[in-house]
Amino acid sequence: MNLSEEQVLAMAPDDSSRKSGKDLANPAKWVSKGTSENAMWGECQGSGSKPYQTQIDTGNLAFRCSCPSRKFPCKHGLGLLLLHIRQPQLFAEATPPEWVSEWLAKRTEKEEKKAIQATQPARPVDEAAQAKRQLAREQKVQDGIEDLLLWIKDIVRNGIVGIPEKNAAFWENMSRRMVDAQAPGLAGMLRELSQLNFYQEGWQHLFLDQLLRLYLVIQGYRHTHGLPEGLQQDIRNQIGFNRSQEELKAQPGITDTWQILGKQTTEDERLITERYWLYGIHTGRPALILHFYMRNQVVVPPSLSAGTAIDAELVYYPGAVPLRALLKTQTATTSNHTFHGFENWQEVVAAQTATSAALPWYNEQVYTIASLTPVLHQDQWWLQDSHQQRMPIRKTFPHLWKLLSLSGGAPLHMAVTGRETQYEPIGVWHQQVYKAF
Repeated sequence: MNLSEEQVLAMAPDDSSRKSGKDLANPAKWVSKGTSENAMWGECQGSGSKPYQTQIDTGNLAFRCSCPSRKFPCKHGLGLLLLHIRQPQLFAEATPPEWVSEWLAKRTEKEEKKAIQATQPARPVDEAAQAKRQLAREQKVQDGIEDLLLWIKDIVRNGIVGIPEKNAAFWENMSRRMVDAQAPGLAGMLRELSQLNFYQEGWQHLFLDQLLRLYLVIQGYRHTHGLPEGLQQDIRNQIGFNRSQEELKAQPGITDTWQILGKQTTEDERLITERYWLYGIHTGRPALILHFYMRNQVVVPPSLSAGTAIDAELVYYPGAVPLRALLKTQTATTSNHTFHGFENWQEVVAAQTATSAALPWYNEQVYTIASLTPVLHQDQWWLQDSHQQRMPIRKTFPHLWKLLSLSGGAPLHMAVTGRETQYEPIGVWHQQVYKAF
């Protein structure tokens, strides 16, 4: 495992964990510590009588700790890794203690069970019952979108001047109707619509843009026959028809060295969504890996750390412009900081035009762009390319001052997410090393 201090800090789930992790990278905090070929461990003295037992699977970069924190990795895992990077001589090579070896054995056993299950014949599927359930859901969705279409038409007929005055029930009732119709994707689009800032300048444009996206998805679903197969898949995905992950993983994937450019986390009604943005160095393809879990649920996070790179095989979900992917196999973690990307905003816009032609309601994408400089113009921060073309930075971007300090007024190669005229940097290449925010 070859990680820098910046890469370890980029794994922190929040600023509080990052600061606490730095504080715990102190030998005086650790009662014991050690390392082996595939593990690292330590006992950190906390406020209780027994020290917290922290362990790291260094082969697959997985964490476990006996502390009560629900964060992954917790501050103790971060502190232990940072201490090893700063003072590796303090970690003696040893046989892992029982509490570490048991955890590693369970992880190995779980992987072996998955491998065995993959080789066993699948249970026979009752195709008739499956088709009946599918038909019933299709009808529910069809009924639901007819109600949604009428709701949209009423908004257009009445005009949007009174939209800011609508109460929460106006949006929530239709969102729940979509959930009842088994169209959770449409419910999510409605929640995005309701969360717009209706008191900002130009809200009408943003509102109509999202309303049109809803309308396009609805009409696409009502007239799927004759559309390209990839676009049909995108429509069904947007509605909320899920694809079997096991079925996808059975398909051949794309093997590459994937840079993990950044991680973005959002929460909606206790459902936490983690977005991992990847870029294939050799294929030049972006990828998005999603991870969902409920707050306070104990989960095993993906072995992905922003700022690092992995040699792995990804399988893309089918679509007109495939972006979302599954991690099928991972063979190694590397530190490849090579930059590849667009030269300027004009190239980005051309790529977006091609995407929009195939998928009119495309969502945010990730772009790597050369030589962008943050500049202030008319009380708004922009990203200016080498041709003096600018795009605005999203006003809610939380790491503006970190970006400015790294830039110092000089251009940086940068990774951003967004679409059309709203972008958010997720990392920069600084002194030939990629730093994720």
